Amino acid sequence: MNKLALPDRILMEIEKPARYIGNEINMIKKNPAQVEIRFCMCFPDVYEVGMSHLGIQILYDMFNRWEDTYCERVYSPWTDLDKAMRREHIPLFALESQDPIKDFDFLGITLQYEMCYTNVLQVLDLGGIPLRWKDRTWDHPIVIGGGPCVYNPEPLADFFDLFYIGEGETVYRQLLDTYKTSRRLKETREEFLYRCTQIEGLYVPRFYDVDYREDGTIASFGPNRDGVPEKVGKQVVTDLSDAPYPLKPVVPFVKVIQDRVTLEIMRGCIRGCRFCQAGMIYRPLREKDVEVLKEHARQMLQSTGHEEISLSSLSSSDHSGLAELVNFLIDEFGSKGVNISLPSLRIDAFSLDVMRKVQDIRKSSLTFAPEAGSQRMRDVINKGLTEEDILKGAALAFSGGWNKVKLYFMLGLPGETEEDIKGIAWLSEKIAETYYAIPKDKRIGKCQITASSSFFIPKAFTPFQWSPMGTKKEFLDKARIVNEEMKAQLNRKSLRYNWHEADLSELEGVFARGDRRLCDVLVKAYENGALFDSWSECFDREKWDDAFARCGMDPSFYTTRPRERDEIFPWDFIDAGVSKTFLLREWDRAMAGQVTPNCRVQCSGCGAMKYKGGVCCEGQD
Repeated sequence: MNKLALPDRILMEIEKPARYIGNEINMIKKNPAQVEIRFCMCFPDVYEVGMSHLGIQILYDMFNRWEDTYCERVYSPWTDLDKAMRREHIPLFALESQDPIKDFDFLGITLQYEMCYTNVLQVLDLGGIPLRWKDRTWDHPIVIGGGPCVYNPEPLADFFDLFYIGEGETVYRQLLDTYKTSRRLKETREEFLYRCTQIEGLYVPRFYDVDYREDGTIASFGPNRDGVPEKVGKQVVTDLSDAPYPLKPVVPFVKVIQDRVTLEIMRGCIRGCRFCQAGMIYRPLREKDVEVLKEHARQMLQSTGHEEISLSSLSSSDHSGLAELVNFLIDEFGSKGVNISLPSLRIDAFSLDVMRKVQDIRKSSLTFAPEAGSQRMRDVINKGLTEEDILKGAALAFSGGWNKVKLYFMLGLPGETEEDIKGIAWLSEKIAETYYAIPKDKRIGKCQITASSSFFIPKAFTPFQWSPMGTKKEFLDKARIVNEEMKAQLNRKSLRYNWHEADLSELEGVFARGDRRLCDVLVKAYENGALFDSWSECFDREKWDDAFARCGMDPSFYTTRPRERDEIFPWDFIDAGVSKTFLLREWDRAMAGQVTPNCRVQCSGCGAMKYKGGVCCEGQD
């Protein structure tokens, strides 16, 4: 084992020192002196969260298959170690070699949610890497961002040398080969980054300029150098079955959020919910072959010793081979004490039969995501779920022995009325009534219906990107309406209601929809002490309010303001597959309350057909 970067006295004073020592089961070990490229993969949150992220495990495994590359990992130090490292002047280090991250060739940071942005600055700061790309030289790593948040990378444009738009399995090899060529030719850092603009899917912020109108909207956005493309196209893996996948994932020493084998069964979604960014940016839906999945399950359970396997996708029920796969997992591993986790299932007879086999019904709850309380609003958001579907699923579940149901809703959706809001309580009551309609001798005690609401955030590349977002006060007022209506129901003792933090949602909306002028706000908030903002015990809105005020920025400009149909968005330079024409058409259909069929029923002409893969090619020879 390498000499640890942290002395024993610091390891003894911090919480969970196992977060920082590496050497876990299946960790890759290479000699750094025998590789040409050192790549450090970063998840800018605490170890337990980062180790649960499948994307990093995939890239970590793929990179380390290449003889010329050594990929290591780093996560955000928790607040206790953050203070100790600053006090002792210890630079942030990678887990595998315990070497400082500033000595690597690349630092790849995955951006999974907007509230991790101050942690990005923490990683750079503790790593001894200048926060802004303009201050870096070849003495510093190339800082690259990936993940879903790069579909609007502009609020972070000053901090990253480049962004990788799309799925990581496609052009990273080309990027690393380009790096080796550039270094061999002794090119400048800028010359290398210009080469990167010629690789589809890579966005280099320094080669694009933005001009603004007097009202603060974007007047123009485009390349500032010849040969740089005006549009950056996302990368898509067309054949998931043949794509790299970690059959020996790293097994942590401490309990993490997803402490199990994760089996990715498909990417994308056919449903077309108009609020859902993932359902749009990961189009088209692509399935993994069932035989490949069976073999992956065998190898991963054997190599990790995990006692649970979870199927990962946006909508597992839409995999055409789900029944065969699930029955195989039950037959092969159920008797060996392996639990099978089945998230993202529609509640139907097949799903309930499966869950009855793999869950302790008395302890488990079922999850429905109606998203809206009224049928009118479910049609607006294109949920494709009727009240009849929900009540029928609940009745099947209650008859099968369940008595706990979780319901997920959104408040602040476009065109929402008070009746739609109260509908959350009314639907919850109808589900409770469905339970109490069952004969007493068939019930298991009282039922428990827990409804939760998050606050709607209009994300990039969704039909709702033209919609204004509600204010904190509007959100909380709507939550109070639901809460009061819950108390007025006949079965109120069986109903519970809770809601997301409005402050956090408001700030998330700013950075989901913002532009590069927010970079200064991020730096100021970080200097104010903002860190781990997605953790309620760490989030402090006053630090952010001060940052906006000092930078002369009004956050409501990015949230509550309606967008014109022809407005230039900060993310319009990205080709995410779904066309703006399609998104506008879906926006109009939403305002008319019209439902669009799912991709398997009818092609809606979203634009993803150009990738020539997945559901777009089903039925073709």
